[in-house]
Amino acid sequence: MTNQPSHPTPPNPATPTPELFTWEFATDPYPTYAWLREHAPVHRTRLPSGVEAWLVTRYVDAKHALADPRLSKNPAHHDEPAHAKGKTGIPGERKAELMTHLLNIDPPDHTRLRRLVSKAFTPRRVAEFAPRVQELTNDLIDRFAADGSADLIHDFAFPLPIYAICDLLGVPREDQDDFRDWAGMMIRHGGGPRGGVARSVKKMRAYLADLIHRKREALSDTSAPTPGEDLLSGLIRASDHGEHLTENEAAAMAFILLFAGFETTVNLIGNGTYALLTHPEQRARLEKSLAAGESDLLETGVEELLRYDGPVELATWRFATRPLTLGGQDIAAGDPVLVVLAAADRDPERFADPDVLDLGRRDNQHLGYGHGIHYCLGAPLARLEGQTALATLLTRLPDLQLAGDPADLRWRGGLIMRGLRTLPVEFTPERR
Repeated sequence: MTNQPSHPTPPNPATPTPELFTWEFATDPYPTYAWLREHAPVHRTRLPSGVEAWLVTRYVDAKHALADPRLSKNPAHHDEPAHAKGKTGIPGERKAELMTHLLNIDPPDHTRLRRLVSKAFTPRRVAEFAPRVQELTNDLIDRFAADGSADLIHDFAFPLPIYAICDLLGVPREDQDDFRDWAGMMIRHGGGPRGGVARSVKKMRAYLADLIHRKREALSDTSAPTPGEDLLSGLIRASDHGEHLTENEAAAMAFILLFAGFETTVNLIGNGTYALLTHPEQRARLEKSLAAGESDLLETGVEELLRYDGPVELATWRFATRPLTLGGQDIAAGDPVLVVLAAADRDPERFADPDVLDLGRRDNQHLGYGHGIHYCLGAPLARLEGQTALATLLTRLPDLQLAGDPADLRWRGGLIMRGLRTLPVEFTPERR
């Protein structure tokens, strides 16, 4: 694989630029992304929201853009026209005062907040959470295993990360169904009632503010962490040179851990299961490895599923702080830039046979969880949930198969995430 991209091939005037953001595109965007990589690797387009942005599709350019300090995460740098006001972030986060999280800020504030959050969200905490993830996985499968059929999105991929992140944050069990309802509205995006996303964000913000206040009061009597302390308490307790998270910062961080964490994992499980069900030779390979008690192919397999059809199609918004050149294109200060992870991770100049699913792929430095200082903080938790979910599904339901024609499946329309609306399956019912 070469480290330098080839020069773009001028498009044939008789061949128009493929149409973006249609339902057909949502079903299979990869041929369009291949065209863009070849002919217009940094491409300016008008998004469905009306915002104009640059799409970056080649791996080398994408990796560079993800780490370029001239591309800010702060929406204040967006030279936005009036019709695009407030259309570049999570709906409702501005009004709910949830903007001060890691996806919206740059150093030095980003450095300070990430260091504080990293003190609470440690690899050890994630590793200690593994038995609970396995317990949740088994409990959810128990609910439909005797039925012989299920919708794996609604019945499994969606509730698993919601309940997991709620447990990790320390949301009381009796309140977790409220979080499931709010998250359901957020994941539907345009499919729910008008303004529903913003209302759900507002409700979640109010709940988190109250929960943080109660936990802060409970922690005031002691400075020492307790065994098994939840993540929200850890965030409140964490300090950097005596400086703590404010309540607004803690609420914003809890919100983005939940918002960014649950939908990516829903899609990792959904897209990953779909890929395995439609690639029987790779599925059989993984099942044989799991039956032998091995974990290596499961680990490389989840990384390959993240590359092949990952949960995050486009990285979150970036804005040019000054004029710059990227992939041969001049980008003006204030312009939005969107790195297309799904396109970069299928770039033949970086990955051999990029359109082939190979669970044993070794040279797999995909960008599925980003790159640079904004690399996803929750990636270890998502990997744990993805590995646990896929291994348990294949082990407990060995004849799992799609129920119906794959062509009938629908993908959620959205800009950042890529995931199925439903995934109907059938299998031999487990005996109770």
